[in-house]
Amino acid sequence: MPQKEPIFSEAQIAERLRELPGWFYEDGWIRRVYKTDGWATTLMLVTAIGYIAEAAYHHPDLAVTYARVTVKLMTHSAGGITDKDFALARRLEEVTLWRPAKGDALEGTPEKFVRGGDPR
Repeated sequence: MPQKEPIFSEAQIAERLRELPGWFYEDGWIRRVYKTDGWATTLMLVTAIGYIAEAAYHHPDLAVTYARVTVKLMTHSAGGITDKDFALARRLEEVTLWRPAKGDALEGTPEKFVRGGDPR
């Protein structure tokens, strides 16, 4: 029988969240709110999150509105926050907030698109 993954205490979660600006702990979940420039970008963001989560086989809860996506992560099988949650949060940040570097062959969107920081 497989063992449950170790879960983090609230103090350990707070420490790890320092490495993930915009993510916060609330009601047993680590969470992130992404603001977008509208419905089309919101749908693209949800699709990207879904693709990443399925590839990782670790699935967040999502709340989706016109220009906002709220992501909630917790490892249900362990009953708390584990390394899986932080690994997926980091990957979501890398992919959803990625933009081409200045001077890159890809010019990047002129739209507001998905905004980083702490949008709560």
